[in-house]
Amino acid sequence: MKKTRTSTLKRIKPELASIMNEFEESHTAREFLLKNTRQTINLCSRAIISVHRGDVRQGIEQCREARALLKKHRQKATPKLREYIAMSEQEMTEASCLIAIVQKKSIPTSKSLGVSSESYVLGLLDAIGELKRLTLNMMRTKQNSEAVRIFDIAVEMYDELSGFAIYSNSIKDIRKKVDVARIMIDGMSSAITKIDR
Repeated sequence: MKKTRTSTLKRIKPELASIMNEFEESHTAREFLLKNTRQTINLCSRAIISVHRGDVRQGIEQCREARALLKKHRQKATPKLREYIAMSEQEMTEASCLIAIVQKKSIPTSKSLGVSSESYVLGLLDAIGELKRLTLNMMRTKQNSEAVRIFDIAVEMYDELSGFAIYSNSIKDIRKKVDVARIMIDGMSSAITKIDR
């Protein structure tokens, strides 16, 4: 009985061993990404905090460090594991967008950041919340012209991004993020109308 079973499985045993190795590599990469992408997300969060504190230089350095880590993580992220770096890509987009706007530079493209299209759009929507925070901080410190400039950019970003809500069936959380961004814009608008332009 044993001999018959062995001969029956003879042809597929090497294939099963190969599949086992494939699964093991995928599992190891997944565990690596789950553990290490947290550091990238943390660095991006710290970069955003640095910008709000007025230390843009430190924010740029933290963002640069996060980008280098993300580049390494991307090498482990096969198409099947792409979802495990999505959050860090979103955070990278958000931080990079905020820094560019504060520096009065063009917002970097998804290609220049090396992030997926979905992560890019979701990250830009998240950045609108940070722009609201920045606008209110500028108003508190009587930097009214800068507050208006940032508000205008936030509105323009929302106008460009709101249309992506129609893809809510294929892009997770897109509708929710568009709705939140709309609330942020409304909040900024009510505050900005008090400024004498």
